[in-house]
Amino acid sequence: MGVEVVGAQGERYDEILTERALGLIETLHREYDGRRQELLARRKERIAEIAAGASLGFLPETKDVRDDPTWRVAPLAPGLVDRRVEITGPTDRKMTINALNSGAKVWLADQEDANTPLWENVIGGQLNLLDAITRRIDFSTDAKSYELKPDEELATIVVRPRGWHLPEKHILVDGSPVSGSLVDFALYLAASGQLQIDRGQGPYFYLPKMESHLEARLWNDVFVTAQEYLGIPRGTIRATVLIETYPAAFEMEEILYELREHSAGLNAGRWDYMFSVIKTHRTRGADFQLPDRNSVTMTVPFMRAYTELLVRTCHKRGAHAIGGMAAFIPSKDPAVNEQAFAKVEADKRREAADGFDGSWVAHPGMVETCKAVFDAVLGSQPNQLGKLREDVSVTAADLLDVAATPGEVTEAGLRNNVSVAIQYLAAWLQGTGAVGIFNLMEDAATAEISRSQIWQWRQNGVVLDSGETVTTELVQRIADEEIAKLGDDPDRFKAARETFLEVALADDYADFLTLPAYERMP
Repeated sequence: MGVEVVGAQGERYDEILTERALGLIETLHREYDGRRQELLARRKERIAEIAAGASLGFLPETKDVRDDPTWRVAPLAPGLVDRRVEITGPTDRKMTINALNSGAKVWLADQEDANTPLWENVIGGQLNLLDAITRRIDFSTDAKSYELKPDEELATIVVRPRGWHLPEKHILVDGSPVSGSLVDFALYLAASGQLQIDRGQGPYFYLPKMESHLEARLWNDVFVTAQEYLGIPRGTIRATVLIETYPAAFEMEEILYELREHSAGLNAGRWDYMFSVIKTHRTRGADFQLPDRNSVTMTVPFMRAYTELLVRTCHKRGAHAIGGMAAFIPSKDPAVNEQAFAKVEADKRREAADGFDGSWVAHPGMVETCKAVFDAVLGSQPNQLGKLREDVSVTAADLLDVAATPGEVTEAGLRNNVSVAIQYLAAWLQGTGAVGIFNLMEDAATAEISRSQIWQWRQNGVVLDSGETVTTELVQRIADEEIAKLGDDPDRFKAARETFLEVALADDYADFLTLPAYERMP
């Protein structure tokens, strides 16, 4: 084969890096990497068009798909009928056990934003998933031991591979790095796909960061080829798509259509969506400039339009609509906890009332709060697919109405962005992708928002509530001040500070923070 594994070999890696799995990676790379590269190039072309004055909108060439009332996605898959609470988290051994035991209906086993692509994480995560499915997993510390509950009490596993843009430098085909998305997908499918089918479920996926229905078509073709290669029945794979980029919000129906035989619905990926709003229109001035990120709630007009359209679109086509992340994590401070739980409950009440079939939490301690809200609305029903939301009518102008967002840009908001991004990057570079910072579970999406806002504010010469203008010098000074506040060895944050300032203050905007960060990673 033309596959070369250049990553170090570890204990039991041969259980994941099998000839079957590597053969699938080779097949998928040779057949689809050219299309993947073309679609990534198309993303850049669209950004250039928008910078030149073009606008996002619903596509005229796919109007027939949107207007056709007859098509539906595939029937609900086993283990994915009731999704009222979903927990997200990385695939380390402790989290694997805690997430499956949490009482959530679904665990988003995250190999993307809550994970870092250290080689040992890429393969170790797959081993943890395999061990969980075969019930060979346990974990112990000096204080506590962890083991799985009975199968019927465990969450359904849904794996989130990396996005189309990320490479995997430890596996080469014909001398070239392969797509990280295809590696994560193929390794899981080859090792655990049939085992999941044998257990009465299936290999299920969350697909991140897509920007068009053509990217969804690519995934669907990958699914068909992979199922044929492994001898798995066509349609066994199911995928939920995160609508977390601005362009994808205008192609929701088309994305469902392209994946319809493999579709399990759409999710409102709110944090990355905010990042994409900034990224897509970063050169268009104040009309697309957001205030402090913590002040952009789900009730502001452009976010409200996005979520209501998502529910309407999904239920029209028989697909699940899954709500966004509650990033709050329990604190030792009772007052902080009271406020956090109240905010989570209010957020989930809004989603349940709007017709969402379930929602996300980031910590096992938040599962019961979310579950109670959806239990009150769903009763004995597993979902709200019958709530068609025919009252909803969202226009392109509604989705684009960022200028109506209330709030201001403050010094406190700038400092929070700087501190969160640097603290997160320091952990990311050391192999941890989900980090508790200021009582929130932060992942790559929130770091992306933080650095993108700073880039935009600096480019636009924004004046803070303190009267200071956001400049290179101000951001550098605040970075040093915030690192000093952490009371730790400043050298621990050196690489994170350099990476952060490299992308936040560059004249040319970096598409993804994780790309230059990955280059610093072994």
